[in-house]
Amino acid sequence: MAKFTPEQAADVLAIKQVIYEWGDELDINNGLQILQRDILADDVRYFVNGEWREGKDAVAAFYNGRREQLGANAPVMRHIITSLRVSFESADHAKIGYLLVFFAKAGTPPFEGYCDPLAVADVKMECTRDAAGEWRISLFDSGQIFKR
Repeated sequence: MAKFTPEQAADVLAIKQVIYEWGDELDINNGLQILQRDILADDVRYFVNGEWREGKDAVAAFYNGRREQLGANAPVMRHIITSLRVSFESADHAKIGYLLVFFAKAGTPPFEGYCDPLAVADVKMECTRDAAGEWRISLFDSGQIFKR
């Protein structure tokens, strides 16, 4: 079991908040305002849709392009983050692992009837603290365990 100093415990809370903001952005805005959320490091490495994106502008371009492609068919999504673990590589670099349960369905909520998860994934993230002292996501990678 990891033991944290009081400062690290505060950092864990800040890191969790950044990750929860990431999930909320995808759920509420389909990633279209990811740059405005200011949650990604400038040099983020981000694996999505089968390929790596380098830099936060490339990540934003992916979400904007996906929305253009899907249009009105963009699904309503919910990212449920659980079993989150944080370990510190240094004072300004943390590795995070968690389980992601992902639901998505086209249409207008509230949805009736059964909707099972689209995927369950093991997620690896890294966060770095920037010069202003704010934690940002510097790596996102995931591997699906179960998928519909």
